[in-house]
Amino acid sequence: MRRYGEPVKAGQKYRPRPGVYAVLLDGNRLLTTYQAEPIPEYQLPGGGIDPGEHPIPALHREVLEETGWKIEVTRKMGVYRRFTYMPDYDKWAEKICTIYLARPILRLGPPSEPGHSAIWMSAEHAVGQISNVGDRAFLAHALRSQPR
Repeated sequence: MRRYGEPVKAGQKYRPRPGVYAVLLDGNRLLTTYQAEPIPEYQLPGGGIDPGEHPIPALHREVLEETGWKIEVTRKMGVYRRFTYMPDYDKWAEKICTIYLARPILRLGPPSEPGHSAIWMSAEHAVGQISNVGDRAFLAHALRSQPR
């Protein structure tokens, strides 16, 4: 499995944290989430899969919480991992990130997750704005794969 991001810290114990994330394209626009804290950043919407939860329902839940949008999942793009500290949970994690291509269907309301805002931007511009290098790689791949 491909790894992106920070190198593994020798001697640091990491706990596996599976998660699901969506490349949400509508034409040449991308729906992102902006998280104000702990570090202000643009992200692909998504997050952790709760124990006993299946990936697709987790993706729907996370996107709704972070953007307020209902989505239609098109296909699984792939999986990567990254090793990082998660300040919200005060833990070191091996994040196993599954990325899906999806499209926004209906805005149901504002994001319910505190500190998140739904932000539309051009998909090309988003490649330089998304904070996570692995997410940027999958977004760039999705854009290369789109029919012109």
